[in-house]
Amino acid sequence: MIAEALITLSKPKVKISPFMKVSNSSNFQVSEFILKGLPGIYSWQHWLSPPLALLYLSSLGANLLILLTIQQEPSLHQPMYQFLGILSIVDMGLATTIVPKILAIFWFDAKAISLPECFSQIFAIHYFLAMESGIFLCMAFDRYVAICHPLHYPTIVTDSSVFKATVFMVLRNGLGVMPVPVLAAQRDYCSSNEIEHCLCSNLGVTSLACDDRRVNKICQLVIAWTLLGGDLCLIILSYALIIKSVLRMNSTKAATKALSTCSSHLILILFFYTSIVVLSVTHQAGRKFPLIPVLFNLLHNVIPPALNPIVYALRTKELRLGSLKLLRVHKEYR
Repeated sequence: MIAEALITLSKPKVKISPFMKVSNSSNFQVSEFILKGLPGIYSWQHWLSPPLALLYLSSLGANLLILLTIQQEPSLHQPMYQFLGILSIVDMGLATTIVPKILAIFWFDAKAISLPECFSQIFAIHYFLAMESGIFLCMAFDRYVAICHPLHYPTIVTDSSVFKATVFMVLRNGLGVMPVPVLAAQRDYCSSNEIEHCLCSNLGVTSLACDDRRVNKICQLVIAWTLLGGDLCLIILSYALIIKSVLRMNSTKAATKALSTCSSHLILILFFYTSIVVLSVTHQAGRKFPLIPVLFNLLHNVIPPALNPIVYALRTKELRLGSLKLLRVHKEYR
């Protein structure tokens, strides 16, 4: 009895993070996670870092150029471009949440990530994806009012309404996705701490839990259908009304112009939601081919931030000319 008491007293006291749920039934409690990287290609995954770093830098550069162009060009101080500027900020936030840590894994073998950092990354990824979906909805509503109710557009879509819509999306998505990391933090991680991924995904992290994680799966599914699914339904409704209004136009030129203003937006929407569907399908094949869902998850979070500004710059004449003008002025100044 005395020996057991001494052993107990000699054990070092471990400071438990508030994010960790301590289990009385286990002798081991995970204090950090290890992000192993891309399954099956650990030995040469570092060769993917140059294109990933280039993609990240191009994403930051292109989105910053969009923001500066919108700020400097008076003709672009319109709601449609204001929403595009917000989308650029969201894209930079999403890319910065993910890419630096992945590059640290590939370059410096910095695979360890603390529990608070991991759960914070889970929140940030879900939040920025929900924000991107919400901004797409705002942009669809903007196009709907501009095409279907052009006379009322100046009174409906104002700077005040853009600000209110943005604040609403920030609060809605922040509160909406909060249960995902909170529930993940409530799980009991008492065995393995190695994650077969290069980022903290909700299902990847909770798969290591010793207790029941069905509530996490259900929560993520409900949030995805409520936020992203709800946004998609309203976007489809908006464009259905737009197409209906365009078909009623007597002028072919006016109809073509109306649709051309929506083309870049439609391209990004199709890519964003299609990639989510593909990601969901490939996740089911994760047991046999673990690299596929991990790779698609990575690409889904990295490619859109770089793709969005390029598509808008190429498809929108005013933005393209403004960007070239800004680059020309900067070059002459240097």
